[in-house]
Amino acid sequence: MRYIRYAFLAALAVVLITVALANRDQVLLRLLPEELAGFLGWSWSVNLPLFVVIFAAIIAGVMIGFVWEWLREHKLRAEGARARKAAVKLAHEVQDLKRDRAKPGDDVLALLEDGR
Repeated sequence: MRYIRYAFLAALAVVLITVALANRDQVLLRLLPEELAGFLGWSWSVNLPLFVVIFAAIIAGVMIGFVWEWLREHKLRAEGARARKAAVKLAHEVQDLKRDRAKPGDDVLALLEDGR
């Protein structure tokens, strides 16, 4: 399985390097459209290779997906935490009951429990 993972990572690296080499032309990346930048009086822009823009967009999309799923699964995590707390509480209660049962108590109750 380890070799399959290494082969996949090597193939992915070859594909990413090929995409990077094919898209190394410079592009102008602007924060605002020209009309809106003229209206506001300032504009932010930067020249980057196209493959940097592509890879940054992919990484941003993956990160947005991770955050979206984390927020979506909040109910499941909260329910799991509540169930875990309830299980711990019940385990403590069972231990307390076992400890109380081991203590010497009323003889009549001991006879009734032995008679079961």
